[in-house]
Amino acid sequence: MSVIPAGTVAYGIQLPIQSQSTMYVAPWETTAGPAELIRVAQAADDAGFLYVAVCDHVAIPRRLAGAMGTTWYDTVATLGLLAGVTSRTRLMSHIAVLPLRHPLTSAKAYSTLDHLSGGRLIIGVGAGHVAEEFAQLGVDFSHRGRLLDEAIDALSVALTEEFPSFAGPTWQFDDAGQSPRPVQTPRPPIWVGGSSPAAIRRAATRGDGWLPQGTPRAKMPEQIAELRAERGRSRGGEPIDIGVNCEFCYVGDPAWEVGRGVLTGSPGRVADSLNEYTAMGVNQLQVRFKARTCDELCDQIRAFGADVAPLLSPPPGP
Repeated sequence: MSVIPAGTVAYGIQLPIQSQSTMYVAPWETTAGPAELIRVAQAADDAGFLYVAVCDHVAIPRRLAGAMGTTWYDTVATLGLLAGVTSRTRLMSHIAVLPLRHPLTSAKAYSTLDHLSGGRLIIGVGAGHVAEEFAQLGVDFSHRGRLLDEAIDALSVALTEEFPSFAGPTWQFDDAGQSPRPVQTPRPPIWVGGSSPAAIRRAATRGDGWLPQGTPRAKMPEQIAELRAERGRSRGGEPIDIGVNCEFCYVGDPAWEVGRGVLTGSPGRVADSLNEYTAMGVNQLQVRFKARTCDELCDQIRAFGADVAPLLSPPPGP
């Protein structure tokens, strides 16, 4: 169930403001709110971005608040707001910690969001990593991988059938009618996040797309090969969208210190670097930008769409 046409490459963005981990938040985001979030999403919509993405955490423990912060907007509520102010870009959870919620609860939220947005939802899912968050919600953190597998299966059934039934070791439901139904058929795509061997297997066997989390550029070919091998064994080589979290970019020559490891320079230089990913088989680039203000970020988004995107090369054929 690929959402990216064969022989093309797409690009998307995880939005600022809605999550404010001190590991990546820019100073301007801490005083920004819905107005700025809408401006950024609309800039991405206008610039041809495949999706805008919103993170997911329910509760951050004090132990991790120094690094992660405590500002994490609710994923579905935020995407619902953005559905009403955009018209083309898809809306993605990146990533929803699926084991934290009953699959029927998730199905109701995502089905409604797909319905209200005219079929623009992508559901990005992951196992989660914060033990205390699971404990607060009464979920066994040590079994989160198994719970995620079961939750994906149950969610898929609930999004596909109007009166779904599912019998798993943790969640069961029978003839559980749900409406409104999603616009996309048979259901919205599910992209699986993570770079561990288990996450790669999960993406290959259960996902419509793969969202690696922190895989170094040098290791991407090896992990893509693992993904495709497992996809061939389990799904007969069915197409799967393959993404990457790109390095921070700045289109042009910044007049300020953007920090180490940021890809800067002309549109051609930025595109050449990103095309190294597409040559590996990546067909979805999640790009990030350095910016000091909301205006500067919107300018970077527009520059990427107008000047860099036309220079991106599609992945090689199978």
